[in-house]
Amino acid sequence: MSGAGSDPSRTIRVDGRIPAHIAVIMDGNGRWARSQGLPRFRGHTAGMKSVREVIEGCIEVHVPCLTLFAFSQENWNRPAREVASLMSLLERYVRKERDELKRQGVRVRVFGELERMGPSTQRAIREIEQATADGTVLNLNLMISYGARAEITRAARRLAERVRTGELRVGDIDEAALAGELYTAGMPEPDLLIRTSGELRISNFLLWQLAYTEIWFTPVLWPDFRREHLYLAIHDYQKRDRRFGRVTAG
Repeated sequence: MSGAGSDPSRTIRVDGRIPAHIAVIMDGNGRWARSQGLPRFRGHTAGMKSVREVIEGCIEVHVPCLTLFAFSQENWNRPAREVASLMSLLERYVRKERDELKRQGVRVRVFGELERMGPSTQRAIREIEQATADGTVLNLNLMISYGARAEITRAARRLAERVRTGELRVGDIDEAALAGELYTAGMPEPDLLIRTSGELRISNFLLWQLAYTEIWFTPVLWPDFRREHLYLAIHDYQKRDRRFGRVTAG
């Protein structure tokens, strides 16, 4: 990578192998807050700056699709006060960033079991999706109240219903049919997954879509993650030999 004072994005754009889709597991907010002697919700607040950094970094190097794992189904089991703080933070974020994201050409879509959220949170989500619907520079997916096993189960149920109504035959169900019922239908599968905080797992995130995704782990806690770390991840991705199960001839 380029040294301090230079533009690291120039290094990763040399050979043009920019990921079409980057997914991020944003982890470490609580540990960051604890290390600062702060309550957990302050870590979530600090992590919002990192969200902005990654969005702007993707725009800068022309990544067309970014998916952020913002809130898992399992997160509903956290203390009620923390969950309430997270929902309030989400509402403040989408209302604060809506106009800027629209100006930058970012299209925001939110996926997950959104019916579990309160009316004001659901309303904020609808507002940002509608306001940014014409964005063409970056597709930003926010996975909220999301779990990959639930997503696959939902897809299977939708396929079963189509068979029941006669729209689809059992023999028509293949990988493409199932992928077409996922939240990410029509999007490229992630080329690169980034997970922060040093944890080495994917935590029920995009299990179907990550089949051949390159994974980049970093010990950096999410509130400390900046676009320079994003560039490092892309630079590492560019050096990998992606064979998708095939053997290189020779």
